[in-house]
Amino acid sequence: MYQNNNSKPIPRYKRSRLWSRARNTWFGEWVRACRRCLHECGALARADHVTLPDVEQLVKSVSALDVGNSKLEEAEHEMDAPIFLLSTGWRAGSTLLQRILVTDPHLLLWGEPLGEMVLLSRMAEMLSHPISDRNLNLWRNQAPIASASLASSWIANLYPPGDSFRSGLRSIFDLWLGRPAKEQGFSRWGFKEVRIGASEAILLHWLYPKAKFLVISRHPYDCYQSLVDAGWCEVYYRYPDAPIDSAVSFGRHWNRVAVSWSQLPSEFPVVKIKYEEMIAGKVDFRELESWLGIKIHETAALSASVGKTATRTGLNWYERLIISREAAPGMLALGYSKLRS
Repeated sequence: MYQNNNSKPIPRYKRSRLWSRARNTWFGEWVRACRRCLHECGALARADHVTLPDVEQLVKSVSALDVGNSKLEEAEHEMDAPIFLLSTGWRAGSTLLQRILVTDPHLLLWGEPLGEMVLLSRMAEMLSHPISDRNLNLWRNQAPIASASLASSWIANLYPPGDSFRSGLRSIFDLWLGRPAKEQGFSRWGFKEVRIGASEAILLHWLYPKAKFLVISRHPYDCYQSLVDAGWCEVYYRYPDAPIDSAVSFGRHWNRVAVSWSQLPSEFPVVKIKYEEMIAGKVDFRELESWLGIKIHETAALSASVGKTATRTGLNWYERLIISREAAPGMLALGYSKLRS
């Protein structure tokens, strides 16, 4: 039996000569367009909202967890300075910028490692409301752990120092991402990700106070057109229950992330880059490499064509309508026009 790339049986009618000829005519194009429109309308009707942790609440929560920190552990936190490249979703130019940055032979940026797990998002959600006021007060006022009176004290709630918890979380990334990079000879490391926003960046900065952040964005019309035309399938924000399989799911994800960046504290160590300006030669890579502490050779990456790109001249009217509706706040925040074709 014939099968396609997804290992599903191909219906008999699709193996006929008539079908083969018809699918390459105007009628075939019309059928595909109708099918796509029905898919987008159906997705709009049943789409669920995904919420990200609140930035302000997360800042307050992680500050509250800094109880009984040791200066030794604080010094250890200051040693590493990873680079985190974040994007407003897929097809925004993050991989191109990733390739530009790793022209420095001392830097390794992992690419969306286990991204469908949304590990950082789940951590940020967990840390947004980590402890009740009652238990937080008990923690702050607990007896010294080395005290000889522990046996006669109330120790039903007895916590290690807050920085031990932070070090424990950080060790996940040190061992998972940092150590393998250094074992391969790289002195700097980080990762590129397309699923996370400002809340997760706050968490990363709490774990790595010397980290540097880059945020790249692109007009959502172009992002979605590139994603669809490239023929990507089974793209997920979170596997398996949050697929990005329609204009509405893409638009909502793009908007969530784009809006979040306006909520960062003013002193946050981030540089925001637009894809449109990068390919037009308007990004000062000398200034960027100085800020990051690396050496960039952007010409080598910019001259190489990697991956597929958009094939259509623009979005269909219904795709544009859906995205302009779902991503309106983010487009306003980042300065992208809804009136563009």
